[in-house]
Amino acid sequence: MSLIYRIASRNLFQDRIRFVTTIIGIVFPIVLITIQMGLFLSFQRMVTTMIDHTTADLWIVPFGTQCFENPAWLDAHDRARALSVEGVTHAVPVVVGFTGWTVPAGGTTPVLVIGSEMTPAGLSAWNVVQGNLDALSTPHAVAVDRTYFDRLGITGIGDSTEIHEQRAEVKAITSGIRSFTTTPYVFTSLDRAQAYTRTEPNRVSYFLVHVASGTDIDGVRKRLLATVAHAEILTPDEFRSRSRAFWLFGTGAGAALFAGALLGAIVGTVIVAQTLYSSTKDHLTEFATLRAIGSSGTYLHKVIVCQALIGAVIGFVLAASVSLVVVEVTAETALPILMTPALTLGLFLLTVLMCVVSALAAMVKVMHIDPARVFSH
Repeated sequence: MSLIYRIASRNLFQDRIRFVTTIIGIVFPIVLITIQMGLFLSFQRMVTTMIDHTTADLWIVPFGTQCFENPAWLDAHDRARALSVEGVTHAVPVVVGFTGWTVPAGGTTPVLVIGSEMTPAGLSAWNVVQGNLDALSTPHAVAVDRTYFDRLGITGIGDSTEIHEQRAEVKAITSGIRSFTTTPYVFTSLDRAQAYTRTEPNRVSYFLVHVASGTDIDGVRKRLLATVAHAEILTPDEFRSRSRAFWLFGTGAGAALFAGALLGAIVGTVIVAQTLYSSTKDHLTEFATLRAIGSSGTYLHKVIVCQALIGAVIGFVLAASVSLVVVEVTAETALPILMTPALTLGLFLLTVLMCVVSALAAMVKVMHIDPARVFSH
């Protein structure tokens, strides 16, 4: 095996320019795939971030709701109906709506206002780094994420502006609450959210249902369906799946990311295949010599595969290093790129597969080598 490695490494490193070309051909597509898949994972997490940060056992949503950000309206009186169902302990109303934030320096920018009762059972901001959520009970108070300071034209606690021509004052700052659509989230109380979004007092977007400990959730769900009209009762997992399906595949965003990743893999495979094939052609005499002294076709294939694997390991290490830098740079932006252990392992296996597949053309060339070729030189 050591001899196979020695021959493979010499073939790979002998021509430095070709070696650099090979490594670039591996690094470029792997970094591209990392960015595409990292964005996909980030988007997948962001589209369900509001669902993930509630403790509700069930969601009452308007019939046909596709995602958290785009609900219709429920009758506020449905809360009393839900609370009358055996096993339900809380039915917390939530109001969600797009509206306009007046940028102090001029102009407006769209924001998504989220209002809920200020209770542990509701939907409140998290990762608060400045101020506190108790302050949201004061008049005109809102919480925003520092990621969107530039977009909103603010600098911190105490800044004030208008939302839909009504006063708003920043009383709490969060970190890392980002939107898939890059539209800033604005958290506030339930009644203030209704005012900012011009929602009638008898209309809400959702009810967060909490079930008594030890109660059969599926049974409660069936009773709610029979009690609350014109609504769907979803588990958190069902709502997550529906939101991801809508944003990542219904809008084509997920398909575009996968297409980019596939294109990167194809480009990388072609570049590496061309390089390995060229390297094999340049060393046909050496391979013919190995055949002439009795080396089997399998042995020659091992040399080529080993050559591909060496390139795969070197290329992956460099690509992973570049990708980690990209992840770090985008960590605090509106579109962070995630790199999980599972994604890293998958990329390594993809790099190995890409390089081994690339070696097929070189293997075919070696199989047609005439051992007599060595005596013509």
